[in-house]
Amino acid sequence: MAIRSLITNHLRNNSYCHKLQFEARNLFKSLSPISKASTKYKYIHSSSSSSRLETEILRLKSPSRVLQDWINNGNKVKLSQLNLICKQLLKSKRYKQALEILQWMENQNNFRITPGHHALMMELIVKVHGLNKAGEYFERIPGSGSKKAASLPLLHGYVKERDISKAESFMIKLSSSGLLVTPHPYNEMMKLYMALSQYEKVPLVIAEMKRNKLCRNVLSYNLWMGAFGEVFEVAKAEMVYKEMVIDENVEVGWSTLASLANVYIKAGFVDKALLVLKDAEMKLSTNGRLGYFFLITLYSSLKNKEGVLRLWEASKAVGGRIPCADYMCVISCLVKVGDLVAAEQVFAEWETNCFKYDIRVSNVLLGAYVRNGLMGKAESFHLHTVERGGCPNYKTWEILMEGWVKSQKMDKAIDAMKKGFSVLKVERCDWRPSHSILMAIAEHFEKHGNFEDANHYIKAVHGLGVATLPLYKLFLRMYLSAQRPAWDILKMMEKDRIELDDETSALVALNS
Repeated sequence: MAIRSLITNHLRNNSYCHKLQFEARNLFKSLSPISKASTKYKYIHSSSSSSRLETEILRLKSPSRVLQDWINNGNKVKLSQLNLICKQLLKSKRYKQALEILQWMENQNNFRITPGHHALMMELIVKVHGLNKAGEYFERIPGSGSKKAASLPLLHGYVKERDISKAESFMIKLSSSGLLVTPHPYNEMMKLYMALSQYEKVPLVIAEMKRNKLCRNVLSYNLWMGAFGEVFEVAKAEMVYKEMVIDENVEVGWSTLASLANVYIKAGFVDKALLVLKDAEMKLSTNGRLGYFFLITLYSSLKNKEGVLRLWEASKAVGGRIPCADYMCVISCLVKVGDLVAAEQVFAEWETNCFKYDIRVSNVLLGAYVRNGLMGKAESFHLHTVERGGCPNYKTWEILMEGWVKSQKMDKAIDAMKKGFSVLKVERCDWRPSHSILMAIAEHFEKHGNFEDANHYIKAVHGLGVATLPLYKLFLRMYLSAQRPAWDILKMMEKDRIELDDETSALVALNS
């Protein structure tokens, strides 16, 4: 389910992301000096000069200062230089520096600033300075064309933050300004309503599009259909599909058929889902992998191992290397349909072909062994991955920790926990171990009176923000029984704003 959710989100954002990627690739091609005669920044042909400017900016320096110094020293600036530098900055996620270059260009009054430029500027301002600054920038953008282009990244920002009030207000502003001329803003609003489970609002968006005589695109229909699927209104979802079939402006592809199949799966209409999935397979091409793996996840939801394996083999016709994420997807789906042997075979195939040992792939199979109670196999598999060059991450240790707790091998569980905590000091992640596992380890410390490890444990759990009232209560009892002061525990409880029940209040009073 988690994998299908990730791919669904990818599909929902597909048109928006592709639009921004296209703008990023072609921005500087579309920017040109207002006139060659009027600009002092003439084109030059010195590759060494271009390389020096790029090197200066990429050394984590302020781009605007470097550019100004460059000009003051009698050098020239050409668009291809800025194009290359900005691409490098975006590739390395140095959005602030990329934005600074674009702002420098905008302030020179020597370049024609296109709508695509304003759209990319808006995207970067949202990333670097936040939505408030982005909203202020939008008000300063001249021309309806540029405002229209910049409106989508800003609206997407509101949707991403799930700020329904600002998103709806912004849509009203765009409508009154005559800037709602494509389906993209409406699709963003439907994504927002879907994310907030306000499914009843999605048909209202479609109705507004029809009133404004705006064509729906594939994503519009998929979201509309999906909204009915979420509330199990299968007949209405089928009505949407039939309307799409006769719409000459769109073509029914695998994504729409997959959306319809998902509606059937949620409603329990297995036979209908399988028929639609067969049709969806006929729409796949060898130009991309996404469709294959979306259908694979749907087949796994139906416990249809044959469909999973068929699509996996068919996906190999797509050119290029198979990414780790696709191996993770198919291994997870084979685990889901209960075929560990096939999952192991796919893993062995990945292991044979991989250039770099990605521990996330082996974690999928490791988790399957643990969930099936195969701790001996899990332990030997873990040792194998380490020998092959895999570097365990926090998830690896979490999986092993849970397995050892369930197997009552608490010493091994605590060892895995300690190694996991050491990894967390380096990795930035949002670790959320289950409450039952956290309590089991705490109860082990209480049973054996292991105060030193217990103290490190509660501090680490508190630092992760996952400490709960039952956990704190256990440690208060532990410290009270040993007649030790629990001031640190009480401070952590206060910081976590833990609401006390009667039993905890009594323990706090006894520890005071």
